[in-house]
Amino acid sequence: MSALASPTLSARRPAVSIVEIREKTVSVASPIRNAVVDFSQMTASIVAVVTDRVRDGKPIIGYGFSSNGRYAAGGLLRERFIPRILRADPAALVDEESGNLDPFAIWKVAMQNEKPGGHGERSVAVGVLDMAIWDAVAKIEDVPLYKLLADRYRGGAYDEKVFVYAAGGYYYPGKDIAGLKDEVRSYLDRGYTQVKMKIGGVPLAEDLPRIEAAIQVLGDASRVAVDANGRFDLRAALACADAIKPYGLAWYEEPCDPLDYQLHAIVTSAYGLPMATGENLFSHQDARNLIRYGGMRPDRDWVQFDCALSYGLVDYIRTLDVLDEHGWSSRRCIPHGGHQLSLAIAAGLGLGGNESYPDVFFPFNGFADETPVEDGYIALSDAPGVGLERKSNLYETLRSLGG
Repeated sequence: MSALASPTLSARRPAVSIVEIREKTVSVASPIRNAVVDFSQMTASIVAVVTDRVRDGKPIIGYGFSSNGRYAAGGLLRERFIPRILRADPAALVDEESGNLDPFAIWKVAMQNEKPGGHGERSVAVGVLDMAIWDAVAKIEDVPLYKLLADRYRGGAYDEKVFVYAAGGYYYPGKDIAGLKDEVRSYLDRGYTQVKMKIGGVPLAEDLPRIEAAIQVLGDASRVAVDANGRFDLRAALACADAIKPYGLAWYEEPCDPLDYQLHAIVTSAYGLPMATGENLFSHQDARNLIRYGGMRPDRDWVQFDCALSYGLVDYIRTLDVLDEHGWSSRRCIPHGGHQLSLAIAAGLGLGGNESYPDVFFPFNGFADETPVEDGYIALSDAPGVGLERKSNLYETLRSLGG
């Protein structure tokens, strides 16, 4: 999986150039909340990378967008990262033999003059651009991204379908236990077999009946995961662990601050059952520290790094290398975000599945219109690139960038 591995190269052809990069901030506001975040003012960045390669009379354009939970990174894109790419020698942005854009070379250019550490919001800005670059690269090759990744890194092998779980159970104004049950039933009706719900936004005594209601609808506690979104201190995290342990849930997610590895290790040891975390770690260096010091166990726990928030697929490949070095299988990765890029990565690089947001974060939630969820799995679109054009409401938003 190494980023330094030589990919399978196509025949030599004229080098591709980036003509223009467009960006825009869009709203993904919603009345929902988790334990720490109110999404009523949430925004996202969208990007279009316009190339000089033409197909069917139109320029090939790569699209990207930021994943949910972090705000738009327009200022960073406009002031630092887009200008660096556009100022660069075009020859420095392409693979010499294939002539196609080189995501690793472009990533290196974008990150010039950036100090190590402090990954914060810049990882989101680079992740948006990286998604658009990979989308363009695969479109230029005229193959779906998951096939391109499989060819480069897995000898052509890819998963024809990917496990997805429904992420929901947010706190809505006026939503009661009956409403939560109706929500969970709707996920079953749409083909999902596992659901993740939010906890930590109300006292534990109120959350436990909510968890039990979800278990009742799904019929098996192992089909329910809970997510505290980093809300708890040590005492609260351990109290929750003690209360939910008898259920035997699918996993207990992000009980404490994502960078407090020692606290996470203590909770993990005390709980014993599967844990999940990683969506708020934004680099392969942070991933390494989690694996070294966070008490995570490769035989039962799940890591949820979201490439769209963490410097893109280029750095996600480095993260997979870190996991491999520490004895972890890529099958223990189920990325956060519920977007098509993670789905393509899951199929192409052999991950354990992907999150899905059936009812929130429109229009960035969900997958291609023609690929319904069936028995907890979703098939892959055959569209070139990431396949964003096959999700009609999302594509309408992306087209607002022109093209």
